[in-house]
Amino acid sequence: MPLPILRLIGFVIGIFLLALAASLLVPIGCLLWFERWTELAGFFHAGLITLSAGLALTLPGRPKGVKLRPRDLYFLTVSSWLCVGLFAALPFCFADALELDFTDAFFESMSGITTTGATVLSNLDSVSPGILLWRSLLHWLGGIGFIGMAVAILPMLRIGGMRLFQTESSDRSDKPLPRSYRVAQYIVGIYSVLTLLAMLAFYLAGMRPFDAINHAMSAIATGGFSTSDQSLAHWTAPAVHWVAVVVMILGSLPFALYVATLRGRLLALLKDQQVRGLFGLLLASWLVLGLWYGLTRNLPWTDALRHVALNVTSVVTTTGFSLGDYSLWGGFALMLFFYLGFVGGCSGSTSGGIKIFRFQVALILLKANLRQLIHPNAVIPQHYNGQPVDEEIVRSILAFSFFFSICIAVIALGLALLGVDWLAALSAAAACVSGVGAGLGELVGPSGNYASLPVAAKWLLCAGMLIGRLEVITVLVLLSPTFWRH
Repeated sequence: MPLPILRLIGFVIGIFLLALAASLLVPIGCLLWFERWTELAGFFHAGLITLSAGLALTLPGRPKGVKLRPRDLYFLTVSSWLCVGLFAALPFCFADALELDFTDAFFESMSGITTTGATVLSNLDSVSPGILLWRSLLHWLGGIGFIGMAVAILPMLRIGGMRLFQTESSDRSDKPLPRSYRVAQYIVGIYSVLTLLAMLAFYLAGMRPFDAINHAMSAIATGGFSTSDQSLAHWTAPAVHWVAVVVMILGSLPFALYVATLRGRLLALLKDQQVRGLFGLLLASWLVLGLWYGLTRNLPWTDALRHVALNVTSVVTTTGFSLGDYSLWGGFALMLFFYLGFVGGCSGSTSGGIKIFRFQVALILLKANLRQLIHPNAVIPQHYNGQPVDEEIVRSILAFSFFFSICIAVIALGLALLGVDWLAALSAAAACVSGVGAGLGELVGPSGNYASLPVAAKWLLCAGMLIGRLEVITVLVLLSPTFWRH
């Protein structure tokens, strides 16, 4: 790769590191508020190192006359997320009370920045408030970072059918949407307002202000980090649980359509095919599993629906909150939760997973193929959200879905080779690649964590988090020798 291109990539990464260093002021302020003086040194050291690295990359200035080609964006995307994850791990390394080695620190930071929600920490109720806030802030930063990437970068790179959701082509109003940087400004504003409203809602529902802030950032980013080992089961007020359900759903909707709504298309969200599909899936899952759970556990219908709605929404949106250990609900629920963890929310949202639009496009293709078998000479148009589904989009979706499944299978096999039992290996691989966070079983389930896994297993799962978050192909293309030859 030419040196000027590398310098430009380094300059962009430097800007990200400066932003990360500025973000460390938030947990520092939190520690000052709680008068935790002895815990400040770790954050100051992490901030100084991150600031120094950012300045070293940005002070030489932006190379003039150099533009990134689409192929360079693959390298920039992967390297920037890796660098941010590495430097975001420093506060965990310098926190003496945690006693984490670099593997565990990097696992926690990568889980935070990719909004996965898998954790190696326990006894969260006694962990430093600065560390808890830093975890939630990483979720929040990773969520808005992925939205920007999904809206501006992935469609241009033609990743897994994301071109269906290019801002320019998805707006059917008479007024064209502003350029990408204007869309990004709108999205950051909407994301921030929704976060503030979520904080207020959690507080009014019964949370302390500190817990409300953390859970609001975690929920809108569909991340899943909590301030308690019990997750949302720590709070018994039903209002807290329903607020979490609403905020998780808001985070899993396309943020570009929030922009369209603000610009006068009041029904943009309701008319979107993937939004309707997500709501349909959630409602159907709530009703089926809620009825089954209420009958088998002899619970009042309202309590059964609340438990099911929170856990199902958390899994479908790949958030990772839990209300009790749903892996103990029985075989039917266990299998259903495993399947739902692959779905994910909508394209251009903070959620992970395969994304619901890919399932919808696959269903459209299946119907078209069945009709073609009945009427071999018929020309059957295929449309999604008013746009034609051409062969290039079909190839992208097939490639993404195939390699998404292959990555989970390979990682699960690697975990089994390292001595992890088959249920934990398969569910942990799926949970990390999909971004759900919690797996199944006692080891990595909603009541457990990833601390006891072998070191090599944690690095393997970190790779899975990054691969899944960056839509698989973005990372795999760097492994191709052809990429480095030209």
